[in-house]
Amino acid sequence: MNSQQWIEKADKVMMKNVGRYPLVPVRGAGCRVWDADGKEYLDFLAGIAVNSLGHCHPRVVKALQEQAATLMHCSNYYHNAPQIELAELLCRYSFADRIFFCNSGAEANEAAIKLARKYSRDKHGPERYEIITAVESFHGRTMATVSATGQEKVQRFFDPLLHGFTHVCFNDIEALKAAITPNTCAIMLEPIQGEGGINIPSPDYLKEVRELCDQHGLLLVLDEVQTGIGRTGKLFAYEHFGVSPDIMTLAKALGGGGPIGAMLAREDIAAAFTPGTHGSTFGGNPLMTATAVAVIRTILEEGILNHTEEIGEYLLGELEALGSKYPFVKEVRGIGLIIGMNLAMPAGDIVKKGHERGVLLNVTHDTVLRFVPPLIVSKQEVDEMIGILEGIFAEI
Repeated sequence: MNSQQWIEKADKVMMKNVGRYPLVPVRGAGCRVWDADGKEYLDFLAGIAVNSLGHCHPRVVKALQEQAATLMHCSNYYHNAPQIELAELLCRYSFADRIFFCNSGAEANEAAIKLARKYSRDKHGPERYEIITAVESFHGRTMATVSATGQEKVQRFFDPLLHGFTHVCFNDIEALKAAITPNTCAIMLEPIQGEGGINIPSPDYLKEVRELCDQHGLLLVLDEVQTGIGRTGKLFAYEHFGVSPDIMTLAKALGGGGPIGAMLAREDIAAAFTPGTHGSTFGGNPLMTATAVAVIRTILEEGILNHTEEIGEYLLGELEALGSKYPFVKEVRGIGLIIGMNLAMPAGDIVKKGHERGVLLNVTHDTVLRFVPPLIVSKQEVDEMIGILEGIFAEI
């Protein structure tokens, strides 16, 4: 079937909770995908920062195929070897001592919220449950993570939200200080806000947040669902800022295309999750954990972090050079391969024109073009995308 036939079928059976473009990818390889009509696209969205090693990376495909032929699911009533191997890897290369696996970023953040409240209840009593998050943050679509998210457009229609969340401006340490009360148990932040428009804090902000948490006995929870697993040129974004969290969440890039999330914590905090306090039927299943092991080993063994840093600097420079030619480009900002180009106008039409010309782009926060290509993207592919984007800009 061609794309239009698939779209007509979708219109009859799919819910309308997502605004979809008229595009039906059916095959991918590296940084490119092809639709049902055979048209080729250069992918600078990577499934919203998910396809960290591009589409159908050989090591990821091999791990997935071998595990699928061996053991796909066995329940968390039992141990499974790939899950343990992945947990060991994540602990070895992070601050954490213990891991909880789930299926998505929202689930990982839900687990982090529950763990922060359980730990604080055990240590300080039931009145200490409030969590401070940031305006323009995004933490997921479940009721708890919607309540934690600092965007009204995500929250509207779902009142009453869960109580116990306070939102303050990102990168404003004084606002954070003023928001702390005797009921506060944690501060939950994205090191770099993704859905909020690729907002990067000042160099000392997270250090000051860490100091504030230590001063008041609060937990620092970092949501690295979008920034983790190499996206910024380091395995975790917190490494750029000289801090360590108490709890961290991962998803997106962890599975290289497969659904997996993780919540990481220090030993003393993780101890608050005793048997029966939290769980996940599919979380940490052998299929996805074996795939994630292949992703992390590939990133660590094949120089992907250095490449991400180098190609990210190149992409940032090319976008800045392009932006300097056009007055409607207000700012380009990013670290590694998470980069935003802030425009003085809505960017939706630019994304559509990109599709017409064979490049997958994305707009977030209405006016910010978001560039999160696979970490394996080449200089030649960056040049190709810049050429297409410049052609679109020249028409505006």
